[in-house]
Amino acid sequence: MKTYFVDSFTNEKFKGNPAAVCLPNTDLDSKTMQSIATEIGFSETAFIKQISDNTYSIRFFSPKTEIPLCGHATLASSKIVFDTTSFENIKFINADNVELFIAKEGNKIKMQFPVYETQETEVPQEMIDALGISEILDKRYSPKNNIILIEIKSAAELANLKPDFTALVNSYTGINGVLVTAVSDTEAFDFHYRYFWPWSGTNEDPVTGGVQTFLTKYWVQKLNKTKLNAYQSSSRTGTMSTELLEDKVFILGEAVTVLEGELKL
Repeated sequence: MKTYFVDSFTNEKFKGNPAAVCLPNTDLDSKTMQSIATEIGFSETAFIKQISDNTYSIRFFSPKTEIPLCGHATLASSKIVFDTTSFENIKFINADNVELFIAKEGNKIKMQFPVYETQETEVPQEMIDALGISEILDKRYSPKNNIILIEIKSAAELANLKPDFTALVNSYTGINGVLVTAVSDTEAFDFHYRYFWPWSGTNEDPVTGGVQTFLTKYWVQKLNKTKLNAYQSSSRTGTMSTELLEDKVFILGEAVTVLEGELKL
């Protein structure tokens, strides 16, 4: 099976978020795809298959479970399709039959994702302590993504967080992850964020595009602007631009292919 490793949301190798992109020649069952994703060990592995012309099915698996929607693995998959075909526009259809429209835009790739709402929520002190947060400015919950969002006051504090992941998992049950965000302390970006998801994936996702389905709208309402530049302050770091247009969010980013090979099934 043709397989690629791609670093997403970066123009540098070994930065951003690595994703595996697999192109199966035959239908694979979920158990096999999960075994492959666990073997590779990246936060997500995408399996794409051409349906017709420029339309592909896409499924995402973390090392632990299937994920309905993933931004960086969609970007990685788009990079491979654009590099190996003459298409200028493609469409992915995920496991929930959500259509993801993708287009080339210069050296970057522009992805159209849906927008999901957030609601007020409570966060236990045990979670705050496990994350190492000193003060919370806001806390929300995305039901569609099953993710808690926490805003803190300092991008510097965000970058320096060193969560106790054992305590974090024990502080809450039944969620996919917790996203911590702060307004940027530089003019180059509008907001910073980090995503911790030991419940359903790895301890920390290096760069996360899928959370922009709710995070972009959150910051649009806070900052009163529709075009934003985002920085994920993980150890690998990554960047992207986003734009909110009614019920759609556009995510613009770059990706670099670092490996091409064949996986033996």
